[in-house]
Amino acid sequence: MELKRVVVTGVGAITPLGKNAQEFWEGLKNGVSGAAPITRFDATNFKTKFACEVKDYNPIDYFERKEARKLDLFAQFALIAADEAIKDADLIQDSLNKDRIGVIWGSGIGGIDTLTQEVKNYVKTDEIPKFNPFFIPKMISDIAAGHISMKYGYRGPNFTTVSACASATNAIIDAFNYIRLGKAVAMVTGGSEASVNEAGVAGFNAMRAISVRNDDPKTASRPFDKDRDGFVMGDGGGAIILEEYEHAKKRGAKIYAELVGAGLSADAHHLTAPHPEGLGAILVMNNALEDAGMKPEEIDYINVHGTSTPLGDIAEPLAIKAVFGEHAYKLSISATKSMTGHLLGAAGAVEAIASIFAIQYGIIPPTINQFNFDERIDSKLDFTFNKAKKREVNAALSNTFGFGGHNASVIFKKYNI
Repeated sequence: MELKRVVVTGVGAITPLGKNAQEFWEGLKNGVSGAAPITRFDATNFKTKFACEVKDYNPIDYFERKEARKLDLFAQFALIAADEAIKDADLIQDSLNKDRIGVIWGSGIGGIDTLTQEVKNYVKTDEIPKFNPFFIPKMISDIAAGHISMKYGYRGPNFTTVSACASATNAIIDAFNYIRLGKAVAMVTGGSEASVNEAGVAGFNAMRAISVRNDDPKTASRPFDKDRDGFVMGDGGGAIILEEYEHAKKRGAKIYAELVGAGLSADAHHLTAPHPEGLGAILVMNNALEDAGMKPEEIDYINVHGTSTPLGDIAEPLAIKAVFGEHAYKLSISATKSMTGHLLGAAGAVEAIASIFAIQYGIIPPTINQFNFDERIDSKLDFTFNKAKKREVNAALSNTFGFGGHNASVIFKKYNI
């Protein structure tokens, strides 16, 4: 069967760099760090005392008090990002067939904040256990997709993907496939996460996965730097509207870019570490290129997973060189987690938006906090260190890799009629 074309008609974001997509982009291109001391709980006794939180966030700015109490923070971020994207795409017209519009969301952890608080409350009391009646509906990862569909009346495919840090990209890929197979005309997709709490920070500290650079949080996320010591946790969400091309064209929707290919793979190697030779990363990028029907030389920009971890930052450049050969040295590469921190299950959503904006504006966002280059990494690759640069981008690839060896890549192209 002939696969249908899929385009991006709306974007929305709430991130450590800003509370909408344009603020997020301004922060990226200006090389702003979203890291700061943790404000959501007392981190005095924690090994890590900083994170990339959404700044000055007050749920009452977005929700009625009664409604906010029913929503975990990750679901609040999902609704905020989705609302911006839906309005951006004008996907609220009464004439739309909402039976053919769905929501596929991604979250690696879901309502861990609700789970943490409810368990803490239970432990504090010797009385008969009293749990919030909304405890389960607030905690479960799928609830964000449910809330979005209920708010807007979208009755198409509706679920959440969970694949650790690849969750949002998996959601985007599933949404892409439903549309190009003719099972839906439009999808709200993306991801959200809100794991900067006692359990989240302590859990990643126990794994020695996150930075402990408490004396200088803003420079703690430093992908490819010799002195990197782990990733920086981040909160937020990103949403994109994917739409079947003819449907978008018929209703006069603006088109940001076209989604042309997607790849999936597994490392089949280790709980948390990437394959040292990047075998899963090689496979997933090759799969995305094959799916798009593109040659490696047609890619201009890669938004890398680039978490600022000792092993991951070595494996991914090796994989890029294996896939792209000599063209690897002509690519622009950047790790935007150096600014946003690692949004875990939401990372793929905000990084997809960064890739789309790179195409739209012809600007490569930087990899900030590069001080001492790691000699184990090929210095001839262009990591766009410390300052954004102008470049025409016709095609961008975005990588996300998750604990458990989950790999997902998507390719966006400049829209052409």
